[in-house]
Amino acid sequence: MTEPPDDRPRCGWATSDPAYVAYHDREWGVPLHGDRALFELLSLEGAQAGLSWLTILRRRDGYRQAFEGFEPSHLSRLTDADVERLLTDARIIRNRAKVRSVRSNAAGLLAVAEAFGSFDAWLWSYVDGRPVQNGRQSLADIPAETDTSRAISRDLRRRGFSFVGPTIVYAFMQSAGLVNDHLVSCFRHSEVAALA
Repeated sequence: MTEPPDDRPRCGWATSDPAYVAYHDREWGVPLHGDRALFELLSLEGAQAGLSWLTILRRRDGYRQAFEGFEPSHLSRLTDADVERLLTDARIIRNRAKVRSVRSNAAGLLAVAEAFGSFDAWLWSYVDGRPVQNGRQSLADIPAETDTSRAISRDLRRRGFSFVGPTIVYAFMQSAGLVNDHLVSCFRHSEVAALA
C-alpha cells in the first residue's frame, strides 16, 4: 500500500509516483542482508538494464511469483524448458539473456556461498561489513560506478555472473545499503546512517 508523498525533502530521483516514493522512503539504502534477499535485488537490478527502475519496481511482485521467491538453490536448477516457460510470462521482462542470467547467477551465488560461508559475507566484505556513508550534496555528485563497484563486478564476472557491470553493481550497492547515497538534504540520509 502506497500513500501520496508528503513534503519532506527527498533525493531528486524520487518522483511523485507513490510506488517510487515508498521505495525511496522505506527500502533504498537500508542495509540488506541474507543471500536470498540480496540475490533477488541483484536479479532485479540486472533485469533493469536498459529500462527504468520504476518499470521493474512495478513488476517486482510478478518477478517474485515467476521466480518462486528467488531461492538460489531452486533457480540454479532451472531447465531450458523452464527458461522457455518464463519467456512467456507477462509479469516479467521477457528477455532471454536476462532470464538465463538468473539461472547462471544463482549457481554462481551458491558457489560464492560455499567458498565464503555466504554471499552476504562475501559481498559485505567489500565495505568492511559496514555501509559507506557518503555526503552527496546533489545528484550530480553521485557517480555511476566506483572503484568498489568495478572490483565487485570483475569478481562476479570471473565467477560466471552476467548483467553485473560496474554501473549495475553500483546501483545494487546503493539499493542494498552498502553505500548511503541519499543526499544530505534528504530526510532519509540521517535515518539510514543511523542503521549502520
